[in-house]
Amino acid sequence: MSAKRDYYEVLEVSREASVTEIKRAYRKKAMQFHPDRNPGDDEAEERFKECAEAFEVLSDDQKRQLYDQFGHEGPRNAGFQGFNGADEIFAHFGDLFGDLFGNLGFGGARGRRGGPQRGADLKMVVEIPFMEAVEGSERELSVPKRVDCEVCDGTGAEPGTSPTTCPECNGRGQVVHSQGFFRVQTTCPRCRGRGQIIEHPCKACSGSGTVQKETTLTVRIPPGIDHGQTLRVPGGGQPGVLGGPPGNLYVVISVEADPRFEREEYDIFSEVEISMFQAALGTKVTIDTLDGETEIDIDAGTQPETVITRRGEGIPVLGGRGKGDHHVRVKVSVPKKLSSEQHDKLKALAEELGFSVADKKKGLLGSLFG
Repeated sequence: MSAKRDYYEVLEVSREASVTEIKRAYRKKAMQFHPDRNPGDDEAEERFKECAEAFEVLSDDQKRQLYDQFGHEGPRNAGFQGFNGADEIFAHFGDLFGDLFGNLGFGGARGRRGGPQRGADLKMVVEIPFMEAVEGSERELSVPKRVDCEVCDGTGAEPGTSPTTCPECNGRGQVVHSQGFFRVQTTCPRCRGRGQIIEHPCKACSGSGTVQKETTLTVRIPPGIDHGQTLRVPGGGQPGVLGGPPGNLYVVISVEADPRFEREEYDIFSEVEISMFQAALGTKVTIDTLDGETEIDIDAGTQPETVITRRGEGIPVLGGRGKGDHHVRVKVSVPKKLSSEQHDKLKALAEELGFSVADKKKGLLGSLFG
């Protein structure tokens, strides 16, 4: 297939469709293009993958928001790369396929047969500093996962022996039961779906064929990622069974707070405090920005809570389409103590400007601003 089609067009739903409507549309499409209904049809399998990708994005609020705003680049830059094949789809949507197809051995069983099986997905949380979320980075992650046992080369059998074909299912990993007009396929109870029996288990891995080990993966964190977003690392999960593909690693990003900035989507907010004299007369002040310190102008007569907006100086937008804005809120401070001479001068100025003020020299300015 060439260029990606619009996900709403793929599932034939409106852009305002609810999750329930999207699920119903996906069920219809998955039934139509399911590989078991279209054996050997490469085009149908591609459509099956396309529908699964559309459903994965549109049924997830976060991915759907990115897609609506930035198109296919939005979910892709947030870590969603689609699916490699039908078996990965069955593993990813295992519970959903059971719900959609009624657990009658159609759809969900494909990924659980006695042959190669896709490995389990892994999930981990990674905490990064605020500025790393802004600028992006590459992280080396230490991931605990199962790897093939070196003693038995992943067979699960003691060296010098080999697994034997399960006599119960003849190596299929599944057994079929007839119930009236239905033929129900279930996992073989003897070999538990592996299709093989290990008479002499490997002592190093207790017959599992895998051992726990720390592995290192490099993960690219895109600029502009936000707290709670998830990156998908294809193949970063547990290894497959009997030569099946590995699962995926899902990295949930936790962004540390920065006392200088508050973030709202791709905009940032900060504060700068000036005196009432600077607010009245104007000044230059130094503020923190995402690129370091810089000077900004404060106009004469600036009022408390004025917001100065610096366009394009905020967070990079996922997908590389510009940046948000930096909003600087001006806080005006009033001196709490004045000398007698300062009080008299300020009182005289206030009266000259027509403001009514208290006569007390203790306490401060009374109703200086009216």
